[in-house]
Amino acid sequence: MATIDDITANPPPEDTLFDAAATFGAEGPFELEIGCGKGGFILRRALENPELHLLGIERANKYFKFAADRMARRGALNVRIMRSDARDFVIKHLPSACLSALHIYHPDPWPKKRHHRRRLFQKDFIDAAIRALIPGARWAIQTDHAEYFEWISELMEQATGIARTDYDDPEFGIVEATAQTNFEIKYREEGRTIYSLAYRKHT
Repeated sequence: MATIDDITANPPPEDTLFDAAATFGAEGPFELEIGCGKGGFILRRALENPELHLLGIERANKYFKFAADRMARRGALNVRIMRSDARDFVIKHLPSACLSALHIYHPDPWPKKRHHRRRLFQKDFIDAAIRALIPGARWAIQTDHAEYFEWISELMEQATGIARTDYDDPEFGIVEATAQTNFEIKYREEGRTIYSLAYRKHT
């Protein structure tokens, strides 16, 4: 039976790149979900695609613990959950051309203007994320915050090396415009509008 220790991964030391093959104990397609919350999406993705290696980053300790326990109880040994600052991880620790997919669903919008500098989506983060994608890799984004969606859209359209693509893509876990994350399910029940984008890295 899997334990939480089997599922959790420590952030890499300073000046060290993340080694997916060493972390998962084998080579294989590697996907990252930033802000995995309670782990609804990453668990479904893992169970439906056992050949994938999936890393979920969650900064909130209660969700980190919940997600790790959930993966262990379901025996999702192709998942690792890490408590870390996602921006720092992507910019400083992700190797070039390592990700086959990047999932970012409902990042914190930091709605007050004085807090906008704390938003995950900034030019340096986007550039680092694109660098980490392999050619042809997919990047899916979802938010319920209209102003943050405009912010993200503008930055993504200015980025180089990627092209807009359909958000729906069952191969990458998006069916009928839904990723079925815990936050998305909750927000749809509340009647909120959901905004989404997807891109592919140029081949």
